[in-house]
Amino acid sequence: MRIGILTSGGDCAGLNAVILAVVRRAVLGYGWDVVGIRQGTHGLLQRPPAVMPLNDYVNNDGMLRLGGTILGTINKGNPFHYPMPDGSFSDRSDEVIAGYEALGLDALIGIGGDGSMAILRELAQKGGINLVGIPKTIDNDLAHTEYSVGFTTAVNVAVDALDRLQPTAASHERIMILEVMGRDAGHIALFAGIAGGADAILIPEMDYDLEDLARHCLNIRKRGRNHALVIVAEAIKTDQGEAVVSGHDGQKARYGGVGHWLAEKLGDRTGWETRVTVLGHLQRGGTPSPRDRLVASTFGVHAVDLIAQGKFDRVVAWQQRRVVDVPMADVITGPRLVDTGETMVSTAIGLGAYMGTPPKTKRAAKTV
Repeated sequence: MRIGILTSGGDCAGLNAVILAVVRRAVLGYGWDVVGIRQGTHGLLQRPPAVMPLNDYVNNDGMLRLGGTILGTINKGNPFHYPMPDGSFSDRSDEVIAGYEALGLDALIGIGGDGSMAILRELAQKGGINLVGIPKTIDNDLAHTEYSVGFTTAVNVAVDALDRLQPTAASHERIMILEVMGRDAGHIALFAGIAGGADAILIPEMDYDLEDLARHCLNIRKRGRNHALVIVAEAIKTDQGEAVVSGHDGQKARYGGVGHWLAEKLGDRTGWETRVTVLGHLQRGGTPSPRDRLVASTFGVHAVDLIAQGKFDRVVAWQQRRVVDVPMADVITGPRLVDTGETMVSTAIGLGAYMGTPPKTKRAAKTV
């Protein structure tokens, strides 16, 4: 048996731990060959396909601790709508499938988010590829899994930032705003906000009012504290209902800057000196957390076992402290939003954090 593995979409901590787990289970458990495909589906467009043998990595325990992905990754260039040099778009899916077939692979493991998996599934159905998916996204917004690879490391980075901002906020009597990633869902902001003791947590799933937020900060001062911590997801809207973007990445708006917008508004309303920290890609890099290593390892082993069982078009998932697998069609239905009635939200509010209110027209949250 000869299997391939690729990483697609944005990078995150824990991807190399997945690769290591796949290699060890496939080589040591089944005696298979494992081939790594470089730069996601883009590697299959190269002639010959851009690949690297992975069997020798079976003893490379440094992979468990290494951030990023040794295979490289790409979050643009949909092969069904591939951008050409002249500005046009072309369907190059047949070329990708031909690249896969040229490698003589029996199955493919794709590590990615819902967008990447949707593309990989379409390729698999068109080309008869035996596909198994492994979920990774720092936003933790894939349906039917409680954790995705990369999420807890991103939360740890955000909590560390809040821990470092608190002393300087207190020293200078400031409001410190931390802007974190989360283009559709606010899981990072919510988890980090609770763990880092934020006084306000703003997420896309909940509406907020600037005047209420300002009063909340002023009440903190009245109670005798000279500073406040605010954490915001990058996709929250302004008081005019507009997203703050810093540019475009292909067809998608690139969020960034809402923290600076909020700082100006909040400073005007409170008279408090306000500063902003935008974590950006710091959340994606670095050594994976113990939980990310654990999730990555269990996902990698289970994905290989699914191939051995002949179970394809499935995605491994984490549910109720164990690894399971679910139909890929159920995972690629869109982002899993924060359920505004869940325990984490009520906990944050119970701790005194301002979160605003659920929107009048609530977007349905996907299930775990």
